[in-house]
Amino acid sequence: MALELRPNCEYCDTDLPPEATDARICSYECTFCADCVDMRLSNVCPNCGGGFTPRPIRPATEWRPGLSVAKRPPSKQRRTLGYDIADIEALSRKLRDMPPERR
Repeated sequence: MALELRPNCEYCDTDLPPEATDARICSYECTFCADCVDMRLSNVCPNCGGGFTPRPIRPATEWRPGLSVAKRPPSKQRRTLGYDIADIEALSRKLRDMPPERR
């Protein structure tokens, strides 16, 4: 099963197309831009409390049969956070000094 490749930052709603090098994901594929991860979230996913990693780029060219953006397109469903800013900030403060692998 391929990554969903969500189309936007769940915090600021910035577009994150499949080739975006500033897209970050957690292990649940929650998707945010690098700026929000670094400046607003302190590398703490507001949904699960995990950390982030750069989202892989899905190839635009079909180098292998059936494997490309054209054959496995990204999601079109935009996502937004289900938590208010104060709750997100509280979780980030609580977990930001703990390495993701220990959360």
